[in-house]
Amino acid sequence: MERRHDLDAIRVAAFGLLVLYHVGMYYVSWDWHVKSPAAGETLEPLMLLTAPWRLALLFLVSGAATAFLLDRGTRGFIGARSWRLLVPLLFGMLVVVPPQAYYEVMDSRIPGGYHDGYLAFWGRYLQADPGFCDDDGCLDVPTWNHLWFVAYLWVYTVIAWALARLAPRAVSGLRSRVGRWLAGPAALWAPIALVAIARIALVGRFESTHGLVDDWYNHAQYLPVFLLGFLLARADGFWQRLQRLRWLSLGLAGASYAFLAWYFYGSGYGDNVPHLLRGVQRAVWAVNQWSAIAAVCGFAYRFRNANSGTLRYLVPAVFPVYILHQTVIVVAAYRLRPLAMPPLLEGLLLVALTFAACFGAYEVIRRVGWLRPLFGLKRAAAAPSARLQTEPAP
Repeated sequence: MERRHDLDAIRVAAFGLLVLYHVGMYYVSWDWHVKSPAAGETLEPLMLLTAPWRLALLFLVSGAATAFLLDRGTRGFIGARSWRLLVPLLFGMLVVVPPQAYYEVMDSRIPGGYHDGYLAFWGRYLQADPGFCDDDGCLDVPTWNHLWFVAYLWVYTVIAWALARLAPRAVSGLRSRVGRWLAGPAALWAPIALVAIARIALVGRFESTHGLVDDWYNHAQYLPVFLLGFLLARADGFWQRLQRLRWLSLGLAGASYAFLAWYFYGSGYGDNVPHLLRGVQRAVWAVNQWSAIAAVCGFAYRFRNANSGTLRYLVPAVFPVYILHQTVIVVAAYRLRPLAMPPLLEGLLLVALTFAACFGAYEVIRRVGWLRPLFGLKRAAAAPSARLQTEPAP
């Protein structure tokens, strides 16, 4: 089989959206590491456009990519994937993420402020100092911040490997049955029902923590989607069905987004939302989450054989750019603040600076052998292959 270039393109685009989303987090009222003096609700409806589905899409693609890798065999798989995922995670937590925590402390309301400089902070960060506290609580360090996705991906990958290793016949049979079932109309409604049940049952009971061991709602929505990708990676009928349903899916995504935008920003209920309407919102959120994913995959599947030099360059760049981008955003945003630029101009500059800095760093990383594993790259570039081998790089 040829490489699934549509999945490559989806992953590249999704992480590109992530950069834009995290720049946007500086300007909205939602809690984040540093905040613009101009932060408010203006940008939030636009942020809501991708919030329900962006990460679930990445887990779906990562599940499919894991299946392709496991098709080569389970022997040595966990060691290889752990090297590619856990080494960058550890390096990120120790070196890349600390500046985010430092500027969060600088931007917080710690009594008397913090004045000891970055190196002193880094030493306390590495020692898990619990003393960085303000009226909102204490900062937990060390932290993985945006790299939580890597930790979750590793755990889900271990689950997929265990299934393939311990019950290969059961997995094969399940792939066949699920593939046939979701090659029909169920490709749209069944995953919606799955994520709707998770949201209605759990979102009001469990806060989203990204802490792995206590993040039950996020596991309930992301692990099933990852396993769907794992089971359906080679189910051509499923992907073809999504292609045929792409316009219907896009329409559902648009209509459900309109309801969500009204619910959160136009209904006027505030904190006094009727219980029934809150339940409807959670169901509609699930409709938006899967219909948007189905639309993206359906439109992209038409280009599954479309390769290009640009795509070949971007695919290995995704992981290093992902690791670096939020630190670049936090540092640049904090340092640009004294210039008091108009938010629109400042935001565009932040986007440009982030992409420029991250891709500039990638050009260095990919040329330095000892840096490559720290950012999830193989020690040396692999030779091209005709086999389908999309890798689940975050």
